[in-house]
Amino acid sequence: MKNRLRDLRAERGWSQAELATRLEVSRQTVISIENGKYDPSLPLAFRIAGVFGQPIEAIFDPKD
Repeated sequence: MKNRLRDLRAERGWSQAELATRLEVSRQTVISIENGKYDPSLPLAFRIAGVFGQPIEAIFDPKD
């Protein structure tokens, strides 16, 4: 699934490790999501949306 996670993180100047801490996941999880190798669970997708203050559909594109 395509996502804007890397772009949103970069806009805020956050490292992958910092985002992982904010989301309470491993840095490897952030890397996998950014690379499209892992689709987050619904609860994690809601946490991601909350951290960035955007709706889930503005971050993830399910059409890919």
